[in-house]
Amino acid sequence: MANDKRVRAGIVGGAGYTGGEMIRLLLNHPDVSISFVHSRSNAGNPLYAVHADLLGETERSFTAELSNDIDVMFLCLGHGESKKFLEATDIAPHIKIIDLSQDFRLGESVKGREFVYGLPELQREQIKQANNVANPGCFATAIQLGILPLAKAGLLKEVHTTGITGSTGAGQSLQATSHFTWRANNISTYKVLSHQHLKEIRRSLVQLQPGFAEAVNFVPVRGDFPRGIWVTSYLQSDLTLEEAVQLYKNYYAGHPFTHVSEKQIDLKQVVNTNKVLLQLEKVGDKLIIHSIEDNLVKGASGQAVQNMNLMCGLDETAGLKLKSIVF
Repeated sequence: MANDKRVRAGIVGGAGYTGGEMIRLLLNHPDVSISFVHSRSNAGNPLYAVHADLLGETERSFTAELSNDIDVMFLCLGHGESKKFLEATDIAPHIKIIDLSQDFRLGESVKGREFVYGLPELQREQIKQANNVANPGCFATAIQLGILPLAKAGLLKEVHTTGITGSTGAGQSLQATSHFTWRANNISTYKVLSHQHLKEIRRSLVQLQPGFAEAVNFVPVRGDFPRGIWVTSYLQSDLTLEEAVQLYKNYYAGHPFTHVSEKQIDLKQVVNTNKVLLQLEKVGDKLIIHSIEDNLVKGASGQAVQNMNLMCGLDETAGLKLKSIVF
């Protein structure tokens, strides 16, 4: 898409966390205009009535109406809802779709629409040619970016991973484990060794390292903070720390949002940004990889905007030059 024309975007499911972040990012995108923000339950209400951070940013309201007079549609719906929406709704063939749910991450299709897995650091060129993209999961993004260079080099072995996520990762609907009185000053595991993101992770790893059959042992943890993901993965490796760092820097050269740090990292460095920061350590024969991201930006809406930029021929970083708040 030529840069002399603003991309017209529609957002479906605009009342949730990812929808709110999508609105915030697109309002400040230099090459995009928002055509509509769809929400049946909030139709007619100002966006800031749901997303208080948008007060003073826009006077736009939610709508129950859809329009085909757009270039790209973001589906910020719950898991299982995107497929139902596309099955029940006639979307013009020219409209590019970026889905933030897990409905199409394993190669599923709907009404003839085939979806490309939208991890730019894995397959940027395929995304550029895609008409439909399945945005990766938040944990899946952080875990994959921590181990893809090893898979590309054919050096991936059995992986042990622990990841802690903020409460926004559970979505906006109130649950017992997202209630403040439960979450504050508390910590717990869930879906141990069985998290749904493991399927898309394995699919990517086998793509880079055919025949990879080792376990990816993942323990997800609920953190007592609102947003962010911290992942620590480790595996046996014969690489020295210097060799591993160079391998990672080579892999991510040219990828504007993934950076290898040779100093200790902390979560505040990535919150409110589209960055993933990686830090490596070597202890005995174990290589340890820390990877951190904002689960709502690089883990969701920011990566969706990054994918839109690639699909529409825009600067990959447009609208995503965000700074964290570290103090």
